[in-house]
Amino acid sequence: MSTGDALARAFADEWGRVVASLVRTTGDWSLAEDAAQEAFAAAATAWERDGVPRRPGAWLTTVARNRALDRLRRGAVERSVLAEQAAAMEEGGDVDPIEPDDVPDDRLRLIFTCCHPALALEARVALTLRTLCGLTVEEIAHALGASEAATAKRLVRARQKIQRAGVPYRVPSGAALPERLGGVLAVLYLLFTEGYAPSSGAAVVRPDLSAEAIRLATVLARLMPDEPEVLGLLALLRFQDSRRAARTGPAGELVPLDEQDRGRWSPESIRAGEEALAAAERRTAEPGFHLRQARIAALHARARESGRVDRAAVAEEYAALRRLSASPHLALAHAVAVGLADGPDAGLAMLEDLPPGPLGATLPAARADLLRRAGRTAAAADAYRAALVLARTGPERAFLARRLAEVGG
Repeated sequence: MSTGDALARAFADEWGRVVASLVRTTGDWSLAEDAAQEAFAAAATAWERDGVPRRPGAWLTTVARNRALDRLRRGAVERSVLAEQAAAMEEGGDVDPIEPDDVPDDRLRLIFTCCHPALALEARVALTLRTLCGLTVEEIAHALGASEAATAKRLVRARQKIQRAGVPYRVPSGAALPERLGGVLAVLYLLFTEGYAPSSGAAVVRPDLSAEAIRLATVLARLMPDEPEVLGLLALLRFQDSRRAARTGPAGELVPLDEQDRGRWSPESIRAGEEALAAAERRTAEPGFHLRQARIAALHARARESGRVDRAAVAEEYAALRRLSASPHLALAHAVAVGLADGPDAGLAMLEDLPPGPLGATLPAARADLLRRAGRTAAAADAYRAALVLARTGPERAFLARRLAEVGG
C-alpha cells in the first residue's frame, strides 16, 4: 500500500477518533481539529520517510495530542487552565486505538455533544459532519442545501456556543436521552447518505462514511434497545448498504436501482436489516419517520429473493411518510413511486407541483425518467439536458449523459 493510500485509509478510519479524543481531553473544538490536521500533515512526511506505522491510529493520536499540548503551552493565558488541561492529557499515557465496539465511545459522546438542543438542527448536523467525519465545508453545505459561507459561519458559532455554555461531553441519561435523539438520528442518516450518494467529487460511493454511520447506529441501538426509531434507522441503513456493491458497473459507472444485479446485493446486510426492522415493529404500532423509510427499503430488498417489487406498497408507504414530513425530496420520491405503480403520467402530474430550487438536478432527472418510460423521448431529452446543467458530481453527470444518448439526445 502506498503512503497516499495509507493516509486516505487512516483519514477514513481515524479522523473521528482522533478529534473526539482531543475534544474530550481539551474541551476545545477548534484546537482538536487543528491538531488533528497537523498530525495528518506530519504523517504525510513521516510515513513517506519511515514507512507506515504498525498502528496508524495510535501514531496519529499521539502526534495530535502532542501538537495540542504545544499549542496550549504557547497560547494559554491562565497558567492554571494550562496545567489542568495538560495534566488531563498526560494522564492518558500511551495511546491505544479505540475499540470499535466500545459502548458508548468517544465518537458517540461527540455526536450527542454536537446534538445539544441549544443548537439548531442544521448546526448540530454541520458540526458533527465536520468534527467527527472530516467533511469539507463544501460537502456539508451541499448536504444541508446551504451556501458555503453560511455553513462556515454556522460551524464557528456552534463551536463557540458549546464552549461558552459548558455543554458536557457525555451521552445523556434519563429523560434527556430521548430529547436529544432526533438530532442524532438526523446526523447519522445524513452521514450515511453522504457515503452512499456523495454530494461532490468523482466517487459513486464513500463506504468509509456509510460504515461509520452504521457502526454508530449499531452502538446507539445497543444503548437504546427499545427505541423503535433507532432500530428503524439501523434497519434502513443496513437495507440500503446491502446494495452498495451493485450501485457501480464494471467501468465504475452509476447503476440505478431497477437495473442493478440483485445477485450482488448482500444477503448478510439484508438479514441484519430484517432483524432490526422486526425488532422495531415489535416495539410500536405507530411507525415513525425512520421506521417508515426502513419499510420502503425492505420492500426493495426483498426483491433479491422474490424477483419483484410491490410498487403499490412502496407508493402507499411514501404517502404515509409524507404525512410525517413536508420534505420536497420525499414528495419527489413519492411522485416517482406513484409513476412506477400507476403509470408515468400519474407521477408526472405530481411532479408539476414541486418547487425546483431545493431539488436541484433530481427534479428534471425524475421528470426525464418518467417521460422516457412513457415513450416521450423528445421531452425526456430536454429534461435530461436540464438535469445535466444542474448535476454536481461526475458519476451523476455521466449517468445523465448516458441516458440522454439512449433517448437520442
